[in-house]
Amino acid sequence: MREYAEPISELTREAVAILVRELGVARTLRFLGQFRNGQGDYTAERHGFLVDPPLQELVEQARHLDQEQAR
Repeated sequence: MREYAEPISELTREAVAILVRELGVARTLRFLGQFRNGQGDYTAERHGFLVDPPLQELVEQARHLDQEQAR
């Protein structure tokens, strides 16, 4: 077992070698492709879509859904 003080680059090299050995090159690339660096500021952006809607808007949506289900 290796020590935790090893450089992250060594850990990465070893992990990729294991993935290639076990999965093959194509599947390793497919797997690693899901880990991309994002762009922007997620913390700031999420405030835009996690805002609580006004109560009146919720009431209107509930009425609309109720009317749809009554049809």
